[in-house]
Amino acid sequence: MLVKDRVLEALEAHRGEYFSGEALAGELQVSRNAVWKAISQLRESGYPIDAVPNRGYCLGTDSAILSPQSIGRYLTVPGLQVEVRPTVTSTNTVLRQQAESGAPEGTVLAAVEQTAGRGRRDHSFFSPPDSGLYISFLLRPALEAREALLLTTCAAASVALAIEDCTGEPAEIKWVNDVFCRGKKVCGILTEAALDLETGGLQYAIVGIGVNLFPPAGGFPPELAQAGAVFGSKPQGLESRSQLAGSILNHFFSFYPKLADRPFFEDYRKRSLVLGKPITILEGGRTRPAVALELEEDFSLRVREEDGRVTRLSSGEVSVRL
Repeated sequence: MLVKDRVLEALEAHRGEYFSGEALAGELQVSRNAVWKAISQLRESGYPIDAVPNRGYCLGTDSAILSPQSIGRYLTVPGLQVEVRPTVTSTNTVLRQQAESGAPEGTVLAAVEQTAGRGRRDHSFFSPPDSGLYISFLLRPALEAREALLLTTCAAASVALAIEDCTGEPAEIKWVNDVFCRGKKVCGILTEAALDLETGGLQYAIVGIGVNLFPPAGGFPPELAQAGAVFGSKPQGLESRSQLAGSILNHFFSFYPKLADRPFFEDYRKRSLVLGKPITILEGGRTRPAVALELEEDFSLRVREEDGRVTRLSSGEVSVRL
C-alpha cells in the first residue's frame, strides 16, 4: 500500500482529530518527509486536510470524497477488497472482467460515475457523477443457477436496511429488486452470473447496486418518471455515500454465509411494496392484471389472476397499480 493510502487510512479512522506529523510517521514507520508528501498529494486530490502548528494534520468531517478508506471506516465485515474509481463504463462490466481473471470473492468496485450503467432487460441505468452510489461486488457462491434469486433478494433487503440505518427513513421493496422511498424508486439491482457447465452451479456472480442519493443537477430525465432519491436535496457533504456503501456491504455479507437459510426473508417481506395490492405483470412482452397475495419461501410471488386462479411468479416484472 502506498504511503498516501496509509496516511489517508489513518486520517479517515480518526476524522476530526489531529495527528502530528511525528505521530503519523511513527505509526506508519515512514519518515516525516514521506508523511508531508502524502498530505500534499491528498490535498491535490481534493481532501480537506487542515494543518495546525503544534497540533498536526486533520481530515475534515465534511470530506465528501469516496475512497476505499472512507468506506472502510464503516465496514464491520472482514476480508473485503474495496476499489474506488472516479469513472467506469459500468461497475458490473469492469468487475466481470476481473472475475474472469480470477479475482477473489469479496472484491468490491465502487464508482463516482458510470458512463454506460446497465439495468435489467438491457435497460440503461442513469448514473450521473456525485449524486449516486454505484457499487458491485464479486461472489463465488455454492449455488445452483435456479437459486441465484437469493442473491438479488438479499441485496434488496440489505439496501433497504442500510437506507433505514443511515437516514431513519422507511424503505420498501418492489418485487423483485427495486427499492423505493416515499413512493419513488431510489435503487436498482442487477445480478449477473457465469454458469459452470460441469456442475450446473454458478462459477461466479456479480451483484451491482445503483442508489440515487439526491436529485442530480437539472433533475431526472423525463423518461424516468418513477425515479426518486434517498435524500430530497443534496445533504451537507457526501459522507453519507461512504456510510451507505459500508452499511450495504455489512448487511449483505452478514447474511451471505447462511444464504440458504434465507435469514433476510422477514426483512424483505415486511418491506414489500406489492403484497395485498393490485399489480400489473409484465411477462414475455405482454401485461396482465393480478393481485399480489404472498411471498413464498423461495421468493416467488403468489398472485391471484383476473380469472380467479392462484399462480406463482418466479421471474418477470411487476408494477403496482395505484
